[in-house]
Amino acid sequence: MPRTITARARLALGIATLLLVPGCATVPPPEEALRTDRARSPAQLFGPLFAQVQMRQLFADGKTFVDAVPRHDPQAILADYRAHTPRTDAALRAFVLANFDLPPAPSSVVDQPARPTRPLLAHIRALWDDLARPPVVPVPGSSALEFSGAHVVPGGRFREIYYWDSYFTMLGLREDRRQDLIEGMIDGFVGLVERHGHVPNGARTYYLSRSQPPFLYAMMDLSDARDPAVLARRLDALIAEHGYWMRGGRVVRMPDGSLLNRYWDDRDTPRDESYREDVETARASTRPPATVYRHLRAAAESGWDFSSRWLSDGRTLATIDTTNLVPADLNSLLYGLERAIAARCRALARPCATPFERQAAARRVAVERWLWDEAEGRYGDYDRKARRIRPGVSAVTAYPLFTRLASEARAARVAATIEAKLIAPGGLRTTTIATGQQWDAPNGWAPLQWIAADGLLAYGHDGPARKIAVRWVGTVQRGYASSGKLVEKYDVETVRPGGGGEYPLQDGFGWTNGVTRAMLSRWGIGD
Repeated sequence: MPRTITARARLALGIATLLLVPGCATVPPPEEALRTDRARSPAQLFGPLFAQVQMRQLFADGKTFVDAVPRHDPQAILADYRAHTPRTDAALRAFVLANFDLPPAPSSVVDQPARPTRPLLAHIRALWDDLARPPVVPVPGSSALEFSGAHVVPGGRFREIYYWDSYFTMLGLREDRRQDLIEGMIDGFVGLVERHGHVPNGARTYYLSRSQPPFLYAMMDLSDARDPAVLARRLDALIAEHGYWMRGGRVVRMPDGSLLNRYWDDRDTPRDESYREDVETARASTRPPATVYRHLRAAAESGWDFSSRWLSDGRTLATIDTTNLVPADLNSLLYGLERAIAARCRALARPCATPFERQAAARRVAVERWLWDEAEGRYGDYDRKARRIRPGVSAVTAYPLFTRLASEARAARVAATIEAKLIAPGGLRTTTIATGQQWDAPNGWAPLQWIAADGLLAYGHDGPARKIAVRWVGTVQRGYASSGKLVEKYDVETVRPGGGGEYPLQDGFGWTNGVTRAMLSRWGIGD
C-alpha cells in the first residue's frame, strides 16, 4: 500500500529530527550529496552514440563500452559522432576504437581449464594480491568513481569494487591477516558515502542511482581500528547510509502503519551495463517500459539479479515486479544496521543510541508480523498487491538468523525448512525453482552459504550449518581440482560450476575465495 502524503511528511520530519540530534550525523543527507556530484553515466554522457553501441551489440558484453575510457572530451566525441554518424557496424566500431580505450577482455572460465599447481588454501592466499587494486583516481569522462583505499575486486568482468561482495571477500582476508586491505576497503566505502550519500552498487557512475544490501556495518566489525576519530567518521557514514535507505521510494508503510523497506533505484531507464537486455525485456512486457526498467534496476540493487523471487508469475523475467515486494533480506540487514549504530553511539558516548534502538525494535516487530510464513516455517518477501508472502522457499529465509533478529522458536522452524528443502548435495540452494535465471536453482552462491551457516550456528543448529559448509567447500574443491579456478557460482545439484544469467561464468572470484577460506577455518574442514 503506497504511503500517504501525511505519512511521507511524518517520515521526513522524523528523519530530520533524528539528524538534528547532537552527535548523530555530520555527513550530508543523500539529496544534498547527490546535488553536488557531477558524475554522469555513459548513457547520460554519450546519448545516441551510447544507445547505438549497446543496441547494435557492438561488443558481446554490454559492460565493455561502459567501462571504456574516452581519449578526448566526451562533448567533443559526441559532437563528432553527430556530425559524422557512422552508418555501418564496422564504421561504428572504428569510431569507438578511435575515441575510446577499451578494458581488457576477462579470461574465459570454460576455455582455459588447468590442473591446479598448488593446494586450494595456498591458491586463495595468492589470489588476494592478484585481485588487489590501488586507490582509484578516475580519468575525466570515464565511468570509474574515486575510491580512496586499496581494495579487492571480484574478478573477471567485474573490474571495480562492489558493495555487498566485499563483506564476504573480507571474511577470507581476515583469516589470512590482510588487515591492510580490509581497512582500505572500509575507508573507501566510507569515502563513497561522504561523496555520494550512500555506497553505490559498485564504484562506477552507472551504479550511483542504487545501492546493494547494506553490509557496511558488518564490514566494520572485521576492523581493528581503535582511533576515536576513525570510529566517529565511520559512525557518521553508517548514520548517513541509514538515512539513504529511509528516504523516498525505498520506504514502505505496511497495513498496520509500521515502516519497512524495499529495493529501489532512483532511475527508470535501462541499466547502462545491460542496456540492450533491458530494452528487450521491456518489449516482452505489456507494461510501460519505465515500469519494467525500475523493477529490473531494483532487482539489481538486491544483488539477486535475477531470480524467481522478483517475478510475479515465478518464471518469466518480463513479469518482474521487484518494487511491489517487501524483502526479508533487506529488512533484516537494516535491523542489523540500526542495532550497530546504536551500539556505536553508546561506545562513543553520543546521544543517538536510543532513537536507533527504538527503530530496530519496531523493525523487528514488523518483520516478524509481515515477513514470516507460519504454514511453511520460513521468512519471505511480502507481496504488497497480493497482501501475502510470495510463494517459494528461498535462501532469504536465513537472513533473520544471520542478523539475530529471529526468535529461538522461529529459528528452529527455519533450520528445519532449510534442511528439508534447501540443502543440496553441493551446498545451499538459492531457490527451489529452476528458471534459467542465475539466482535460482540449481545455483548456489557463496554469500548465501555463509549467511545460512553463520545464522544457523548462532542459534545452535550446528548440524545443518556444518552440512552446508562441508558440502560447499567440497563443491569448490572439486571445481578447483578440475579447472584450477574458483568461480562466482556453482550448480549445487550436480556439484559443478553454475550457469544462467546475462553473462558467461566469471572466475576470480572474490566472495567465493573469502567464504571458502573462512569456512575452512571456522569448521576445520581442511584443505
